[in-house]
Amino acid sequence: MSAVRAEAPLCEVKITLRDTEPEPWRRVRVRADITLDRLHAVIQRAMGWSDSHLHEFEIRRQRYGMVFNDPMIGDQPADERKVRLIDVAYPKSRFIYRYDFGDGWEHEIKIERVLEPSADLTTPVCLAGEFACPPEDCGGIPGYENLLAILAGPDGEEKDEMLMWIGGPFDPLAFDLDAANKRLARLKLKSVKR
Repeated sequence: MSAVRAEAPLCEVKITLRDTEPEPWRRVRVRADITLDRLHAVIQRAMGWSDSHLHEFEIRRQRYGMVFNDPMIGDQPADERKVRLIDVAYPKSRFIYRYDFGDGWEHEIKIERVLEPSADLTTPVCLAGEFACPPEDCGGIPGYENLLAILAGPDGEEKDEMLMWIGGPFDPLAFDLDAANKRLARLKLKSVKR
């Protein structure tokens, strides 16, 4: 006789990229027992990042992230693969997710609601959002502001070079909910076995 696995509650999480104008945000629904490494994958896809850089979470002064098997690396974070969201966050709590330590993107993560379990949720879902994330490797907030100024300026060589570098037109006010959910649909939610 096999044991029946109890369904985990669901969390509605708001992700906001801080200190940009406008501030991109997404509201996603995930299982509360999602591991932090999988939450990282959800954030990447919901926000439109390409997962090309290091990241970490900071929750109540504890850092969580990727752990490297290298004795030369000191002060490593706790292993995000072994920590479930439900074990470190609670309703209405807020914590930080940092992405791309060179550009220094900082996101505020807020647990807005905890909902009853649902067997219907097999992948994370983006419920709402606004604004585009900055292009990868644009130089953090100062580089992004410079990019927006160039794109808003007159046509010319500098603008053409910037458009070529980012791969075409860029609208900082755009957000495509369907595209975010297509990216998320490729993720399977999993939890740490206890």
